[in-house]
Amino acid sequence: MSTSNAGSTNLLTALSDSLADAVATAAPSVVRVEARRRLGATGIVWHADGLIVTADHVVERDDDITVGLPDGRDVRAHIVGRDPGTDVAVLRVDATGLMAATAAPGAARVGHLVLALGRPHGGEPMATLGLVGAVAGPWRTWRGGTVEQVIRSDVTLYPGFSGGPLIDTEGRLIGMNTSVLSRGLPVTLPHAVLARVVEALVARGKVSRGYLGIATQPVVLPAGLRAQLGLAQESGLLIVQVEPGSPAEQAGLMLGDIVIAFGGQPTPEPQALQARLEPGSVGTQQPVRVIRGGALADLTVTVGER
Repeated sequence: MSTSNAGSTNLLTALSDSLADAVATAAPSVVRVEARRRLGATGIVWHADGLIVTADHVVERDDDITVGLPDGRDVRAHIVGRDPGTDVAVLRVDATGLMAATAAPGAARVGHLVLALGRPHGGEPMATLGLVGAVAGPWRTWRGGTVEQVIRSDVTLYPGFSGGPLIDTEGRLIGMNTSVLSRGLPVTLPHAVLARVVEALVARGKVSRGYLGIATQPVVLPAGLRAQLGLAQESGLLIVQVEPGSPAEQAGLMLGDIVIAFGGQPTPEPQALQARLEPGSVGTQQPVRVIRGGALADLTVTVGER
C-alpha cells in the first residue's frame, strides 16, 4: 500500500471513529417514546430531573405513555405541554439523574457534517449522516406556528426518528428533528428555538398565539390610490371574512377593509400579520390601519388567543 493510500485510509478511519464517538457521547440523552400505536418514537433528555422533549405528532394519546431510558428501564411519563404549531411536546418521567443533552456552542452552518439519532426500538441508538444544506427563517409552518429559524439537512429520518436529536461531530445537540413540519421532508428546530418553546410549555402547558378572527388575501394597491393616500407600500391585506364576536369585529374591522399596517408595522403579505400575532401578543392592544372606502382609518384591537 502506498504512503498516500495509507494516509487516506488513516484519515477515513479517524473520521469514522470520531463519528462513532459522537453517537456514543449523545446516546445517554436519547430515549424511546411509546405514545402511539405500533411504532415507537424518539425523545431528548432536556433536564436531568426527568424532562423529555419529543415531537408533538408522535404523542397520539394523553395517558399510558412510556419512555424507554438509555439504561434499559421503562418508566411512565405524563404530558407537561405540547405545541402542534412547532411540533414540540414536553414530557416528564419519574426519574432523576438522567444525562441531559449538551447544546452545541455555535450555530449550524451550511456544509457542516451532522448526525440524526433515533431510538424507536430501544437498545442502542440508530444514526444517519448528512450535511446541513440550508439554514433559513423566519418560517411559518403549515401547522400554524412561526419559528425564527429552521435547519434543513440531507439526513435520513427513518420511521421513529422524529423527536430525536440532530448532533454535531462532538455529540452536542444542534436541534430536534421532525418529519411533519415540512410535510414529510426532514427539518430540524434549532436548539434556541426549541428552548423558547420548551420554556413556554413548562410554564403554561401551551404556546399562546394571537387571534384576530379575520381571513385575508393580499391585494395590489392601485398607484392612484397610493399617491392619494401617500403610501409607499404596494400591497395590503383585503379582509374577506370577519368571525362573529371575534376581536376584529369588536374592534370595528369590516369586510372589505384593506389592512395596511398592524402594530405599527406594514402588512403587505399575510406572513407580516402573522408575525405580529406570535407569543406575547395575546391580550395586548394593537393599532390597526386600514383603507376603507378610499380613505385611511385607524382602529385599535385587543388581540385574543387562538
